[in-house]
Amino acid sequence: MTAPTGTQPLGAPALADLHPRVRGRVLLPGAEGFAAAATPWNVAVAQRPAAVVEVADASDVVEVVRFCRVHGLRVSAQPGGHGATEALSGTVLLRTGALDEVWVDADARVARVGAGVKWGALLESLAGTGLIALAGSNPDVSVVGYLLGGGLSWFSRRYGVAARSLRAVELVDGTGTHRWVTEESDPDLMWALRGGGGEFGIVTRVEVALQDEPELHGGKLMFPISDAPSVLAAFTEVTAGAPSGLTCWATLMHFPDVADLPEPVRGKSFATVDVTWLGPAEQAEAFLAPIRAAGTVVSDSFAAVSIDRLGDVAAEPTSPTPAIDWSAVLARFDARGITRLLDAVGDPGRTALNVIQIRHLGGALKVPSEGIGGATDTVGGDYLVFAFGIPAVPELVEPIRGSIQTLAAACAPDVSGRGTLTFLGSGMPRSSVHDDAVVDRLRAVKGRVDPYGIICGNHPLD
Repeated sequence: MTAPTGTQPLGAPALADLHPRVRGRVLLPGAEGFAAAATPWNVAVAQRPAAVVEVADASDVVEVVRFCRVHGLRVSAQPGGHGATEALSGTVLLRTGALDEVWVDADARVARVGAGVKWGALLESLAGTGLIALAGSNPDVSVVGYLLGGGLSWFSRRYGVAARSLRAVELVDGTGTHRWVTEESDPDLMWALRGGGGEFGIVTRVEVALQDEPELHGGKLMFPISDAPSVLAAFTEVTAGAPSGLTCWATLMHFPDVADLPEPVRGKSFATVDVTWLGPAEQAEAFLAPIRAAGTVVSDSFAAVSIDRLGDVAAEPTSPTPAIDWSAVLARFDARGITRLLDAVGDPGRTALNVIQIRHLGGALKVPSEGIGGATDTVGGDYLVFAFGIPAVPELVEPIRGSIQTLAAACAPDVSGRGTLTFLGSGMPRSSVHDDAVVDRLRAVKGRVDPYGIICGNHPLD
């Protein structure tokens, strides 16, 4: 895939020609506001775009893509940048926050949202409807970016990867054509958009299926780090026989000793289990009892949860945060795995990682979907390990990377299966998610809808 014959990369003077073509703000390097606009949510990623365009509407997207096509420039979109990588450096970076439409048809159980909409806004619109969307743990993540990356939801054990809920996608492809894509209009492209990443067009809007689940419960059980062995053992016992409506994530949390953290957690470590349950509260108690009995419960927030408060379960940070992360899918998480994990990262004095999480998978995640499916359709293992460290100062970068290597070695005997792009850290190979046959098919789709190779996502196919 090459740029059209005769085009040349343009410098700042030519990029300035974008200004009269769009309603939104065009920012070039050195201009006031450029640095802030170019910085992703994960501020540890050194992102250096050639320009940033804060699009005002979908027509701006069309104009920028056509401009880039003519001049042989690469273009990318980034609503926020939780999953940012350095791959977007050198691109014309589109900020899509102004595409903030949220429309819900509760009777049809469907929602349409713009490319700038974050999960918190969509879930807020579902409050009181008895409907849920296949959201993840953080309400600050964009709906579009998460779905294009596959998406592991709190509810994926019952409904599969979140990308399955994509019913239609409105995008501008690499030829500058603004399209409405469905299974009927372009099944191969729809397949690629379900978990294949952001390589196939600049998405302006999506339509997602909603699920009828009127009873939702959730919360966090917190224990001292000294209880981690028994808490993790109880976690494995409960998850071994958990129904699809129960999702449990066990986490080791090492809080740094910094002034902006509250005193109860500052400089301390904990073992936690985050839980969601689709169904009556009394049915969940039998599953939670072994976990509660595994140690001294410091905090227990399990209760009925309105869908618009789903983000309270994990209580993840929503402000921009530097992070170096890693993940892997595990075939099992048993007593030997617990021992290796705790030896590697259980002692805060011996690891630079702040969060080490084991997510229970299985259920619908292991069952292929009906119909055309998607590039990311199943997750082969029963657990996912996800970890990150916060490089608050540059001196922490190498210790964090070293701790990730230690954790990876500890988990290596159980690694099996492929995950999703939403958990693919910077520098991790796409083969962690897609096998060669899927990558070949994705490249074929991209070659058709982006013949000049100008659309760039966080994880390029080439």
